Amino acid sequence: MATTPATAPQSGTPPTAALLRERRRLHTKLKLATQIGEGIDGYIIGGIGMAMAALTTDLHLSTVMEGLVGASPLIGIFVGGPLFGRLADRFGRRPVFLADMLIFLVGSVLQFFVTDGLQLFLIRLVMGVAIGGEYAIGAPLLSEYAPRQGRGRLLASLEISWYVGYALATVVGALFADVQGGWRWSLASSSVIALVCVALRGGIPESARWLLSKGRHEQAEELIAKYGIEIDVTAELDDLAEAGQEGFRALFSRRHLRSTVFAGVFWAALVLPYFAIGTFWTQVFDALHMGDNAVAALLVYSFTAVAGVTAGCLVVDRIGRRKLLIPPFWITAGCLALVAVWPSVTPVIVGGFLFFIFLNAASSALTAVYPLEVFPTSLRATGVGFATAMSRVGAAIGTFLLPMGLDRFGVRFVLLVGAGVLAAGGLVSHFLAPETTDLDLARAARTAREPVA
Repeated sequence: MATTPATAPQSGTPPTAALLRERRRLHTKLKLATQIGEGIDGYIIGGIGMAMAALTTDLHLSTVMEGLVGASPLIGIFVGGPLFGRLADRFGRRPVFLADMLIFLVGSVLQFFVTDGLQLFLIRLVMGVAIGGEYAIGAPLLSEYAPRQGRGRLLASLEISWYVGYALATVVGALFADVQGGWRWSLASSSVIALVCVALRGGIPESARWLLSKGRHEQAEELIAKYGIEIDVTAELDDLAEAGQEGFRALFSRRHLRSTVFAGVFWAALVLPYFAIGTFWTQVFDALHMGDNAVAALLVYSFTAVAGVTAGCLVVDRIGRRKLLIPPFWITAGCLALVAVWPSVTPVIVGGFLFFIFLNAASSALTAVYPLEVFPTSLRATGVGFATAMSRVGAAIGTFLLPMGLDRFGVRFVLLVGAGVLAAGGLVSHFLAPETTDLDLARAARTAREPVA
């Protein structure tokens, strides 16, 4: 087995036209299969909003069951991220990548035939497990085939796909809103997207990096040569030789603890205030005595977030990971603090929230980038799955506590807590966030284990 950085062809001669076509075909297919998978995550989570009122009436849901049906995907994500991540690291990317989408397909169809709330809860719970699995396997597989240059923008584009899927589900739900039993059709419509994605994923090969991590060198070399994959084989084999234990316990070993803490903390700190404020936006605006503008503000909130994550996607490879993460943490913390200090000044409220939403969403592009780059191949999917679970814990804590905080302590306290969470994220990222732009994945993971200069 060669122990030099491998790209195809390894002889140093320019790649042939046939190889370039083969590489482009694979990259296009893998990118579509991953982006559609990310989009279906947003579609499934977003679709329940438009359908909830009608299905609550048709299925005679209690308030408790209504809440459980709404929360079921989020509960499933917490389980699915670590579970599918571990499976992907142990048994391979390709089988888990395909099986995950088959769960989406079956679950989507079954939603059409439910007769009570418990059935819908269980089905969407399993689909939530698959969503967690998609986070843990889709982006890691794409990253392991992506070239060094432009990898950040490619991975960050997955976040845009999520927002597009969410918006599309809202549109489809609105089209079926006046149809008798239309909620069944709108929820089941995700099966069409899942079917297309299953077809795309059927022909995608295994990750060459994963094959190297399992000692299957000949199969890895064949894929590297066939598709011209950019892999620093020396770094991959060095990581394999030093890997030691695998599985969840390895995440908390001395070797990987920095990466585990960083990936979990920065992701949770980003999403906790965003989801909490977004979920209870009307209540926040009422508390700020701007309730009459809450609906328009919610639309602005959503479109500003889309603009922010798109901007983050465009600049992530130009300015570097740390500059996209650390300064926005401090700026958004300052924005919420300003609104807390001057909660009656309209320009401060509007400007503070707009800057918060835009920069927070821009940094959120890194949630599809950093967790993939700070863990080695043997632990990548497990690490991403764990970070995904921690992000949902952060979102759930913020969403659960915000209404109680508003009621008991007021909007100023809530906004200052949000600012504190963002500042904590900035502090942790300052000391733990590595600069991984344009590094080979194996070398990026090695950089993440070293103290930040």
